[in-house]
Amino acid sequence: MTVTAFAPETEERFALARQVADAVLFEGYVLYPYRASAAKNRLRWQFGVLVPPGWGTECEEHDFQHTECLMEPKAGATLSVEVRFLHARRRTVQRARPDGGFDTVPELRLDDRVLVPWDEGSEERVAVVASVEELLGDGVTHPFRLPAREDTAPVLDAAGRTVGRLVRRSEEISGTVRLSARELDGPYRVLRLTAVVENTSDWTAPEGRGADREAALPHSLVASHLLMALSAGSFLSMTDPPEWAKGAVAACRNLHTWPVLAGEAGRADLVLSSPIILEDHPAIAPESPGALYDALEIDEILALRTAALTEEEKREARGTDERAAAVIELADSMPPEVLERLHGAVRSLREVTGPGPAAPDDGFPDEYGVTRPDTPWWDPASEAGFDPAQDRVLVDGRSVGQGSRVELRPGARRTDAQDIFLRGRAAKVEAVLHDVDGGVHLAVTVEGDPGADVRREQGRFLYFQPDEVTPLEADV
Repeated sequence: MTVTAFAPETEERFALARQVADAVLFEGYVLYPYRASAAKNRLRWQFGVLVPPGWGTECEEHDFQHTECLMEPKAGATLSVEVRFLHARRRTVQRARPDGGFDTVPELRLDDRVLVPWDEGSEERVAVVASVEELLGDGVTHPFRLPAREDTAPVLDAAGRTVGRLVRRSEEISGTVRLSARELDGPYRVLRLTAVVENTSDWTAPEGRGADREAALPHSLVASHLLMALSAGSFLSMTDPPEWAKGAVAACRNLHTWPVLAGEAGRADLVLSSPIILEDHPAIAPESPGALYDALEIDEILALRTAALTEEEKREARGTDERAAAVIELADSMPPEVLERLHGAVRSLREVTGPGPAAPDDGFPDEYGVTRPDTPWWDPASEAGFDPAQDRVLVDGRSVGQGSRVELRPGARRTDAQDIFLRGRAAKVEAVLHDVDGGVHLAVTVEGDPGADVRREQGRFLYFQPDEVTPLEADV
């Protein structure tokens, strides 16, 4: 059956998952510097775009998402599904004429913002609830349709006079949600759930325009993803399934999306199927002050750079989109203590609530199985016997130290492309360094590097191990 609202307990579970789902929904919606004129904001919405089938054959984007995952429902369980996506809403800007009419213009400049044409994204939801028994066999098919619509909003100046208006138009979209389940053979009652979301719009590109993505976007399901919840029972992790289910998980087909466990850690009754691959139980960092629409960046950097925009740049950002305007306001009003929280957080260390156990006198392992010696693992006094400027190391039978010329030969252990690019380059050894584990490293500068003097002055070198270099000449 189709519903417009879920039961209160289901809605409560979805509300927590939507915090992460919103990050998927609006990822890349508008990027720093949050202006429509920025090059990076002219090709938008890279994830989960389900295009009309008549146009999808001409591009690398798709008209459907196919999710499969495993679930262990209890008797009488129901499945609640919420399809979420953005509907591109094309906005044009018009200036008021003295006779009361309006003219479409490329921009409308106000004291606090500059309004320009832009594609806004309105959030859409399609809800379906079905019993697990209904999913068996032919399953459940739910078509949906969003009609075309157009609305206008007046633009007022500081004195309250109408100086223009915004015209927003949404195109018709139609789609289908298909849900089915099949019981698998085995010692446990496990069902493979299949959920398919399709764009069934009959729009095709106008004659002579060819494969125009900009024309297809208003007819597309943008950033589409699924939330699915069981009323009783649990889903199996697709990332880390139990041993007995690994074969069945490997047989699942997931096309243009990937399902992970969502909601509170420790629970398995909710799944988020997203076009962006996530880990189980993804969560928004508690330090994050608000949406910046670019989860691939660092909040601290974005906040600082946004606050540093010129007033003219901020005016254009405010006029680009209401969400962009909110980012500008967030950056301008962020208290220092909130900004300081963005500088970093450590979550992998256990909390210490009191003094740890004393080190045993006999050197036996402590409560964690780690031997605690009488002396620290690193003694600063032990550095007295090393001198990076004078120490030398044998490489291919030759003595190599500060001033030696070597050819860089990054080994198989290195996966950094920047190091691989230096293969075969000549370099000068600046120092021979020893680490606390007894390893030896050569600090080098690359010959021909125009920044070598700056690196040398600042002590910022490249580091290679002795077996990753070949001496170019014997030291005199």
